[in-house]
Amino acid sequence: METPDSLSQRRQCELLGECRSGLCYEPAKESELNLGLMRRIDELYTAYQFYGSRRMVVCLNREEYKMNRKRVQRLIDLMGIEAIYPKPRLSKSDNEHEKYPYLLRSLIVNRPDQVWATDITYIRL
Repeated sequence: METPDSLSQRRQCELLGECRSGLCYEPAKESELNLGLMRRIDELYTAYQFYGSRRMVVCLNREEYKMNRKRVQRLIDLMGIEAIYPKPRLSKSDNEHEKYPYLLRSLIVNRPDQVWATDITYIRL
């Protein structure tokens, strides 16, 4: 039986079903300009999370950056960010999800501090 140390790279690639050309490939690094753009896109995204690539290009072109939408889309995808907006079928309920009853339906609220409520949807994590 052959040990991994005694196998050639060709044989190892054959066993794994990989191409030898991809064995030593190193992806190209992002340029300093793209890193600066990504930093600025992140700042804009933090301030305006609902901006998509089109609006982001408009904001960047108002500043000293001049670029097209494809470049901004590629950088946004590379960063893994996505605009926050109502998605399709947002209000469609899941049939398997348990439906909770509204406990205040029969209650008459007639004095202060009888019923309390809070909204935690906008707490930044």
